[in-house]
Amino acid sequence: MNTRTFAERHAELIETRAAWPGAIAEAAARRARPAVPLGAAGKLMIIAADHPARGALRAGSDPQAMGNRRDLLERICAGLARPGVHGVLATPDIMEELLLLGELDGRYAIGSMNRGGLAGASFEIDDRFTAYNASSIAAGGLDGGKMLLRVDLDDPATAPTLENCANAVTELAGRGLPAMVEPFLSTRRDDGKITNILTPEAMTKAISIASGLGTTSAHTWLKVPVVDRMDEVMESSTLPALLLGGEVPDDSEAALAGWKAALDLPTVRGLVVGRSMLYPPGDDVAGAVDAAVALL
Repeated sequence: MNTRTFAERHAELIETRAAWPGAIAEAAARRARPAVPLGAAGKLMIIAADHPARGALRAGSDPQAMGNRRDLLERICAGLARPGVHGVLATPDIMEELLLLGELDGRYAIGSMNRGGLAGASFEIDDRFTAYNASSIAAGGLDGGKMLLRVDLDDPATAPTLENCANAVTELAGRGLPAMVEPFLSTRRDDGKITNILTPEAMTKAISIASGLGTTSAHTWLKVPVVDRMDEVMESSTLPALLLGGEVPDDSEAALAGWKAALDLPTVRGLVVGRSMLYPPGDDVAGAVDAAVALL
């Protein structure tokens, strides 16, 4: 058991970053991989930690919540320490920090790929691949890749994002790695901001589009929100799916009830939750993680 305080571990991390950058590759090479592939582990609980790279720092009422990296890492480590948590979904910076902190042994590590559609940007729908790619995920010994796919039928910039996501699905599958696609139908509000359409009809169409990306769907997973008539929505694909957490909910009990009902559906294989577990009402990270794990 690590008896050092998190402040001491964080200080060592900062020093290693500056003085010994090769330690990241060494930590990746030492990392013990999970004993079974992603789909053979039963119901999964994955912590999502890829929001900062897209400039999405808000959690609940705090617009800068995820902007403090030491605080964010401490919350992620607290979540990973809870029984029943299987791994993390992150961009290279956070993944490498967790590697250096020794937090990823035996846990699934899913690399987040397209973070170029910065939150609130005029070019947000053109979601470039600015983080991991398939070759770096394979070379780093990670367990899969995740991509965000927002389809705005009125924005031509959707087309290159579709193409890039399709290519990523193909390239990951060629290496035998899962591709986790998070699809939405999206639109611009009158103020110019992108918003996701969370109706059952919109999610059915988004899932249908995502399911057909790439030259094979053999290794494709979905990452989807809980919406109304979830049983009908999930009948739009046979692909395995994980439920996303989204923003910190106003009603935690209602959010848990929605996850619980959806987890009974045959294609739903677990949860990928970030802000709503890492920055819960009352700030009890361990309690929020345990409540979500209990649903599995």
